[in-house]
Amino acid sequence: MTPPRRKRRQPQHQRQHLPPPPPPGPQPAGGQVPPRNPERLYTIAGSADGARAELDLVTLIVARSAPQPAASPEESAVLRLCAAPLSVAELSAYLQLPFSAVTVLITELIAAELVQARAPIVRQAVPDRSLLEAVMHGLQRL
Repeated sequence: MTPPRRKRRQPQHQRQHLPPPPPPGPQPAGGQVPPRNPERLYTIAGSADGARAELDLVTLIVARSAPQPAASPEESAVLRLCAAPLSVAELSAYLQLPFSAVTVLITELIAAELVQARAPIVRQAVPDRSLLEAVMHGLQRL
């Protein structure tokens, strides 16, 4: 369903000189890309109780194995993309799926032990560079 279009008010003298707007309908294929089909929404069936893993937008997902031949296309895509750690937000963007659908998909993969969810590395948790250098110099003196 498309949103309603606003009608702009124009002075009387301009309305008479303008050609009528083209009728809405299928767009010609001459170099224009047709809009995506908004009806391709689907449901990913989760667990029977509807439980989901506690995932945040910045939770990192890492694949534990390669995609199986019997896996759905979405599961295969997640497993291929997560060979290196990716956040849930990045997966949602790459797959062009809403965050809620990605969380259901990842919950199924976590339950099947095909992926692992990790908390992101917090910047303050990394030791200070000067402390690391002091330890390194101390070890070199030994």
